[in-house]
Amino acid sequence: MSGIFIREAHFPGRAPIEAYGNGGFRFADMSHRGSILCLPSGIYGWEPADPNALTAEDFARLLSEAGDVEILLVGTGKDLRPLPAALKAALKEARISSDPMSTGAAVRTYNVLLAEDRAVAAALIAVD
Repeated sequence: MSGIFIREAHFPGRAPIEAYGNGGFRFADMSHRGSILCLPSGIYGWEPADPNALTAEDFARLLSEAGDVEILLVGTGKDLRPLPAALKAALKEARISSDPMSTGAAVRTYNVLLAEDRAVAAALIAVD
């Protein structure tokens, strides 16, 4: 094989978020630039098509793991933004309770629920 091979950003496991800001996150002694999706199967680099207008398609990976998730925390950036009705309906149909909040609040809440071994996932939009 020649040339550079770029792998999808993925950490295979659950880990608390150690820090956020400057356009990224730190977890498991690593850093990731950009938004992330924290699922039971691992932490993934995540790039929603439009962070200001999230859709069910942006959460396809989460929905494929819906049986392992009860609570989804959505870090919507610096400010709280409500989730679109169609996205809320798709999550409700998958039996996932969704809670939008600022990314900072979502990181803190995720870490607490993770420490309590809850069935939690988080979609975190990076902030500067």
